[in-house]
Amino acid sequence: MAERLILITNDDGIDSPGLKRLAIAAKKYGDVYVVAPDGERSGMSHSFTYKTEITALEHDIGVDGVVAYSSDGTPCDCVRIGALGLLPRKPDYVLAGINLGYNISSDIQYSATVGAVLEASFQGIHAIAFSRGAGEVDNMPLVDKYLDEILGELIGKKLDPNQAWNVNFPLCTLEECRGVMSDCKISMDAFYQDNYHKKFENGKYILKVQQDRQWEASEGTDLYAVINNYISVGNVTNIK
Repeated sequence: MAERLILITNDDGIDSPGLKRLAIAAKKYGDVYVVAPDGERSGMSHSFTYKTEITALEHDIGVDGVVAYSSDGTPCDCVRIGALGLLPRKPDYVLAGINLGYNISSDIQYSATVGAVLEASFQGIHAIAFSRGAGEVDNMPLVDKYLDEILGELIGKKLDPNQAWNVNFPLCTLEECRGVMSDCKISMDAFYQDNYHKKFENGKYILKVQQDRQWEASEGTDLYAVINNYISVGNVTNIK
């Protein structure tokens, strides 16, 4: 039987420490290829390039045995050019992350990390997105402890057509983490309350988003999990 192929991407850029950690963890499950943006592409959702060329350049991410390419495309582009062009064949799995910043609640619709795994699911590929809370607390020891366990469980766990797994590590220390909360629903409670700061200069309006964090959520949701220091595991669904 041919070795399983794993494609990894992200939206933080190919030199992200989270991507390197994910590539190391994935090596035990098959041959790992990375196709990731050459810089940050956060908030690009499921956008892809179709009117201009996309370039890819071999890139050393410092992980033995992993073939990597940086691209000037979006995370969705990276999945498409990887799965349909750069890899020896269509991958068995697509992993995205580990994103710096949650992909939960209403933010999912803007997330390029989630957009990448939804593109993979659309291509019929088993896909998992990984994200972690961003802030002053060092939650990498928590990620390091649980990543392999969760990856090992979800990489073989059945998904419905056009679904992908979505994992979020809370912004807390390892000691404060209360474990894993499975089957989390996507919270309908807003993660941020968005407003725009507006000013008028040189004959034009200049606007910049301002986000106020919300700290309440319904039980059993992804937002509730991370607020209460649980690792959130659930799924997201593409078009049907």
